[in-house]
Amino acid sequence: MARHRSSAVPLSWLYVGLIVYASLYPFTGWRVPGNPPLAFLTAPWWHWWTGFDVVSNLLGYMPLGALVFGAQVRSGASVRRSALLGVLAGALLSLTMETTQNFLPHRVASNVDLGLNVAGAALGTALGALVHRLGAVERWQAARDHWFIQRSAGGLALLLLWPLGLLFPTAVPFGLGQVLARLRDQLIVLLQGTAAQPWTEGWRVAGPPAPLGPAGELSLIVLGLLGPCLVAFTIARPGWRRVVLVLGAVALGCAATTLSIALNFGPDHALAWVTPLGLQAIAIGTIAAALLSLVPRRVAAGFGLMALTAMLMLVARAPADPYQAQSLQAWEQGRFIRFHGAVQWVGWIWPYATLAYLLARFSARDEG
Repeated sequence: MARHRSSAVPLSWLYVGLIVYASLYPFTGWRVPGNPPLAFLTAPWWHWWTGFDVVSNLLGYMPLGALVFGAQVRSGASVRRSALLGVLAGALLSLTMETTQNFLPHRVASNVDLGLNVAGAALGTALGALVHRLGAVERWQAARDHWFIQRSAGGLALLLLWPLGLLFPTAVPFGLGQVLARLRDQLIVLLQGTAAQPWTEGWRVAGPPAPLGPAGELSLIVLGLLGPCLVAFTIARPGWRRVVLVLGAVALGCAATTLSIALNFGPDHALAWVTPLGLQAIAIGTIAAALLSLVPRRVAAGFGLMALTAMLMLVARAPADPYQAQSLQAWEQGRFIRFHGAVQWVGWIWPYATLAYLLARFSARDEG
């Protein structure tokens, strides 16, 4: 079988990171367990697990099995080898997570969870094998070759993650990457009492930042929409396909933002972000992206670097929404804290990972 660079490879590693986060959160209170770390394997089955626990443990590992299977098949491995690695990857990761949970006071290692995780990885692998048998992988490869250049796996992975990052509510629609203030505060705390503490004296900000104003908010929305479009232009073939990708990005971004507001503020407020200013910014961003679809790939990467840098400068000045923290208390106190935290990390990291990718694309040889 022919070898292909697959976006399933980076997505597999990112999904592993999500599982690690969900399994070990909040990463505090580490201690040495009283029992052997693997004692849970022979412990009696729990009698108080719920339907949510069964479904979440089973479904949580299905994407991992499917992604590992897809990555292996696309790299040229046989179906049998790919299926074996898909199940084995899920089993080893789950065993590692359950064993590590022994060292956390708020987590309990469970052989039931381990069995459900392995079963989920097996189901995901079986689903991937079924899709492969039906010829969907070959059809996807043909469509990908028609729409994108050969080395497009990294860009496709970033484009798939962009709407996921939007599920965590942002101060301004499409304004991802609002993490610098948090990093600053964490550094101030970490450096207290050290020789480097005097360096942090000027880092503290007196009072909350001033609002961006209409012009700043409009610019931030436009730049946030241009970011994924310009990433798409670095890997998409020229012509009408790029315009279709622009329209798809607009639709996907609006849908993800609406879903985010509905999940965090309630369905009645799902369209609260649709303001005259927001609609004007989306229209400007769509027109600008359509015009930029005409530029060569390397030029698109350069424009993307400038757009995301400007967006991050504006995001750093945007104040946090005071109602956001209040609305997220239900998430933080409930079962969705791990999902909430995972999408928050995606939203924080996406612009910076994209900057690194665009810099690599800008330096790379142009491909047909």
